[in-house]
Amino acid sequence: MIRGGGPSQNGRHERPVVVRAGGFVALQFDESGVQSCMLAQEPYALALGYTRTMMGFLLFQPNPRRISIVGLGGGSLAKYCYRYVPDAVVTAVEINPDVLALRSLFQIPPDDERFEVICADGAQYVDSCDHRPDVLLVDGFNAEGVPPQLCSRAFYTACRRQLPDNGLLVANLISSDSGFRRCVRSLRAVFDDAVVVVPAQDSPENVIAFAWKNPAACLSLDESLARARVLEVMHPLNLRETAIRIEYGKRIDWDERTACSQT
Repeated sequence: MIRGGGPSQNGRHERPVVVRAGGFVALQFDESGVQSCMLAQEPYALALGYTRTMMGFLLFQPNPRRISIVGLGGGSLAKYCYRYVPDAVVTAVEINPDVLALRSLFQIPPDDERFEVICADGAQYVDSCDHRPDVLLVDGFNAEGVPPQLCSRAFYTACRRQLPDNGLLVANLISSDSGFRRCVRSLRAVFDDAVVVVPAQDSPENVIAFAWKNPAACLSLDESLARARVLEVMHPLNLRETAIRIEYGKRIDWDERTACSQT
């Protein structure tokens, strides 16, 4: 299982552990899963499949002006967006100061005019900031899974409020978590059912939820594949695979699938 992102809890923070092995540098908080992973020789590459699936937002927002990320971890998504989406202003929010202390180890670039890392509670940040991100990536976890404050109906309502009319929310979830179905139901309620839940690359339990403020922004498979062919010239990602995964996700009844897996 790949938890992803950084921890987010009320009142206390888990202390991160850095593991180096086989050309990888990984961030963990316990033995249940990896939070983040970096290729030592390619620090801007996306080593974990779920992060590559999350970058599927490019199919719908190929040139975002602003990207906000809740949960920094080892900075994989933030670094990738900074390098490969050069016209976007990228803001990453991380609650755990011990994770932020590892910034240089994971080669997360310093703040500049289009990149900023903030130490704050992600839910409070989304509820109070005046940014209007075209893309909002939610990738915050603790040892138990997605913290309640990052998957509540109130949180998703705040996310939707912050997005412009063509904005997109992308959230990393774990299908085996006890609150998974509740998260998906809350997303569907807030985003008027304009939600697709997609199996992530390289992980049987990570699933990525795409939620559109404007339902018409969701593309057909043919449109997604055509856009992927153009984008892959600029992005070292298999966006055609992601387009197919998104189409497949439209056909999955996650209530039924998770109910069967948990019995």
